[in-house]
Amino acid sequence: MIQSVSTNRRYIIIAIFLSVGIIYLARFFYIQVIDDSYIKSAQHNFLRPVTQFPSRGLVYDRKGKLLVYNEPVYDLMVTPKLIKGMDTAEFCALIGIAREEFDKKLRLAKKYSRDLPSPFEKQLSKETYGTLMEKLDDFPGFFVQPRTLRRYNDRTAAHLLGDIGEVDSATVKDSKYYRDGDYIGKSGIELTYEPELRGKRGSKLMMVDVHGRLMGSFENGKYDTLAEGGENLTTSIDAGLQSYGEELMQNKIGGIVAIEPSTGEILAMVSSPSYDPNLLVGRLRAQNYGKLLTTDNNPLYNRALLSSYPPGSTFKIIMSLVAQQEGVLFPETRYPCAMGYPPGGGGKPACEAHPSPCDLAMAITYSCNSYFCYVFKSVLDKKGFNSFEESFTSWRKHILSFGLGRKLGVDLPTELGIGVPTIEHYDKVFGEGHWKSSTILSLAIGQGEMGVSPLKMANVMATVANRGYYYIPHVVKAIGDKQFQFEKYTTKNYTDVESKYFDIVIVGMEDVVQSGTAAASKVSGIDICGKTGTAQNPSGKSHSVFVGFAPKDNPKIAIAVVVEHAGWGAEWAAPIASLMIEKYLTGTITRPEIEKRIKNGVILPVPKVAVNNER
Repeated sequence: MIQSVSTNRRYIIIAIFLSVGIIYLARFFYIQVIDDSYIKSAQHNFLRPVTQFPSRGLVYDRKGKLLVYNEPVYDLMVTPKLIKGMDTAEFCALIGIAREEFDKKLRLAKKYSRDLPSPFEKQLSKETYGTLMEKLDDFPGFFVQPRTLRRYNDRTAAHLLGDIGEVDSATVKDSKYYRDGDYIGKSGIELTYEPELRGKRGSKLMMVDVHGRLMGSFENGKYDTLAEGGENLTTSIDAGLQSYGEELMQNKIGGIVAIEPSTGEILAMVSSPSYDPNLLVGRLRAQNYGKLLTTDNNPLYNRALLSSYPPGSTFKIIMSLVAQQEGVLFPETRYPCAMGYPPGGGGKPACEAHPSPCDLAMAITYSCNSYFCYVFKSVLDKKGFNSFEESFTSWRKHILSFGLGRKLGVDLPTELGIGVPTIEHYDKVFGEGHWKSSTILSLAIGQGEMGVSPLKMANVMATVANRGYYYIPHVVKAIGDKQFQFEKYTTKNYTDVESKYFDIVIVGMEDVVQSGTAAASKVSGIDICGKTGTAQNPSGKSHSVFVGFAPKDNPKIAIAVVVEHAGWGAEWAAPIASLMIEKYLTGTITRPEIEKRIKNGVILPVPKVAVNNER
């Protein structure tokens, strides 16, 4: 009996020791094999992963001129637990911050992690970096991580090129690529082509000593990955033409867009007022953005792409083509004008004195309002439709085929997609069945509810220059060393109007510049075809508008110009357009007196309500 009890105790003791041993072995296995937190903690004592930020792709103009490049800057990083025995006052003086700011930044770093590095002061200049590096060993826990910032050579094309800024938390959460502190395209082609421009980050595993000083690559870089630079972009922009357009629009408000008709490539996109894109770079980006946001006339707003202006008399070009396609207008068709519509005097819309009656080419040359009211009614009241709504739908379909009233698909982040009124709109305003062609007669001359951006005006001119088709306007023509071949931008988009109807309209447009409303803007040796417009504006003086292309045969440039609150189209918009055309086609200016008048012209200020209405 005693021997049996002793044996049982021995087994119990053995079982206890075995259980304890198994528990320890299991724990050791978990720590060594499964749980890597201890390994990581040990590694952080002597290893530091250093991000290798890629060089962002460069941006060039169509002739190879560098527009956007990278400049080195440096982020000052901190590992809070390594900070010891430093001269805080000297440190603050070196990087240009107050002691209160130092304490705040350090608290944020500790909140993030005491063991891991995080940004303490971003985007140190190369001058500050040079001074700091001489004494960095005196400040344990701090090290510098290089990266790059954007710089803009010509300080032009701000709206088109765009800018970059720090990525937001929502993007970090939804993305597998971006991390806190990364930079991303915020607007313009910097945003549209972010995936191509950003490149691919790399990483280096560096050894550090107990003071946080770098001691070289771990295992000779065995675990390092190289950063891959972003793709360079070649844009369609002519830097010289862009800069010249911005000079001409100084102290004026409005937009210019120039397009190469044979490709749809945007040659220039001017929004005025503009700003130096370098203001939205570096440590002062947020401060400068706030100032620009509250500056009069909103220089951040891209009028060339987003503003909705009445096209005014420039819309008569489209009406001429649509009416011919509908079979209600012919080159020899004549209508009377007695200083307005209808004939008899005192009619509305009013018209300027000119020969009467006019045929189609003459009506375009002299911009006869009365003529195009007749034309508009002939289209909307055409027999053969079951209802007026059906004829209006047909008319609207023709207009949309010119790219109006919808987004074209330009390779920029935002674009105006409205501007051509609908049946639903007029039913709401006048009541269903209570409106007809005479009710909406202002559309005949591009007024009323019609709204068009300068980009779309220029695209219409490219369409006329091509005799009936356009390529979707775009800014980038090559990515890296590969020509831009997206089918979207190399496909012809045809209008509903047959090409045979364009010739007589182009004859009238040529006469506009040779002997008509824009005769003061003709250029010797260049056959410019164009159309002036004086767009009525409920917020003040009419807008000055001009659209056109040149030369008449084998056109190289189509252009639209809008100058807000500037009055007659012939007074400001037409000479600006002709100067741009001459500059692009010849590289010189033969009319210095006109150039001087335009450059020195001041058409300011504009009431703030006008800018708000454009949005």
